[in-house]
Amino acid sequence: MLPLRFIREHADLVRAGLNARGDDAPLDELLELDRKRRAFLIEVEQWRAERKRVSRAIGAASDPSEREALIAETRALSQRLDDAEPELGRVEEELDCLLGRFPALPHASVPAGRDADDNPVVATHGTPRTFDFEPRPHWEIGETLGVLDFPRAAKIAGSGFWLFRAGGARLQRALVAWAIDFQVREHGYVEVLPPALVTSRGMADSGKLPKFADDSYELPADDLWLNPTAEVPLTAMHRDEVLDGGVLPLRYVAYTPAFRREAGAAGIDTRGLQRLHQFDKVELYAFSLAEHSYDELETMRRHAEAAVEALGLPYRALELCTGDLGFTSAKTYDLEAWAPGVNAWLEISSISNCEAFQARRAGIRARKPGGSHTEFVHTLNGSGLGMARTMVAILENYQQADGTVRVPEVLQPYLDGQRVLEVEPGWQ
Repeated sequence: MLPLRFIREHADLVRAGLNARGDDAPLDELLELDRKRRAFLIEVEQWRAERKRVSRAIGAASDPSEREALIAETRALSQRLDDAEPELGRVEEELDCLLGRFPALPHASVPAGRDADDNPVVATHGTPRTFDFEPRPHWEIGETLGVLDFPRAAKIAGSGFWLFRAGGARLQRALVAWAIDFQVREHGYVEVLPPALVTSRGMADSGKLPKFADDSYELPADDLWLNPTAEVPLTAMHRDEVLDGGVLPLRYVAYTPAFRREAGAAGIDTRGLQRLHQFDKVELYAFSLAEHSYDELETMRRHAEAAVEALGLPYRALELCTGDLGFTSAKTYDLEAWAPGVNAWLEISSISNCEAFQARRAGIRARKPGGSHTEFVHTLNGSGLGMARTMVAILENYQQADGTVRVPEVLQPYLDGQRVLEVEPGWQ
């Protein structure tokens, strides 16, 4: 959340940031309501001061008629103040609602652009494989091998869900376990396994409410939501805490199932595992001091890239332009793996610096060693990796002419040394 005082004092900067994003947050409406609120507060303080003065005058009044007049004036001022409190509360509630619609401002280094077509490629790794046969899409591969079944998934939960079976289920489980172990072992992340349900407060703190309410699954009777990403519970984990600045950054890695109602426009990327209502995700998350957060962003990007490289997948890194930034992000990199079966680059990781946007909502501060004051931390998040699209990239890049799929070397120990996914018998 942007501070109201910052918006008031830097309205031109905020307007420029909104324009760069192509965001229609109601800046003029917010500024006018803030002006009315501050004028109202001044008026209320004047009424309080006047009531205090009149109350004192009552004790000094000797004339009964004068005393009665002063008492009546005090009552009128008290009534005016009583009437003002709910009105002031309404204005402040409206201000909070408007503030919740303002996104993070883009960092000065973010390239200008309108949408994903304007995102520059900043790095590439590996060369897309040349096939001596026509590569098949992952859904054909999975169905032929008997490891992936979308029709039966639809029987269970409708469209937008998957069902892995046998070797497919083992491969998915192996991928999750390896991704966590890799970041713990190679980069020192602390593993966390959080709840799959999150509170409305947690959703708001992480920036998912109110903007993305329609894209999320709610359990209103319990004031809970199905987790849309581990970013939400990991932000909430340190809510209203003062962290030791001397031990930052804190780096966490967490697996969660993730649930999102939005699944893309009709007919676009809706087949197979590309867009789903439920998907597995291993999240990288960091709490950093403000002055170190952009170094931490580059470090987290390298950690995510290392995972893709270890899987042997060709990928490219893009820097998101101003018009394609997420709501809470000041700067973001996307990692896209090549998927030859669908002939497309698929995002398998997105690494973002949210600066103090989430920490301010959640009240997460840090105190530097020897210091007396506290400051809001910066929060960073990244996919390490998104399992569904990583599975797409594995099935399509490692497919063989006979219909089998080679298992990436780093995953073989998690599958008892299995090197190839072959046709699974017994699938009726």
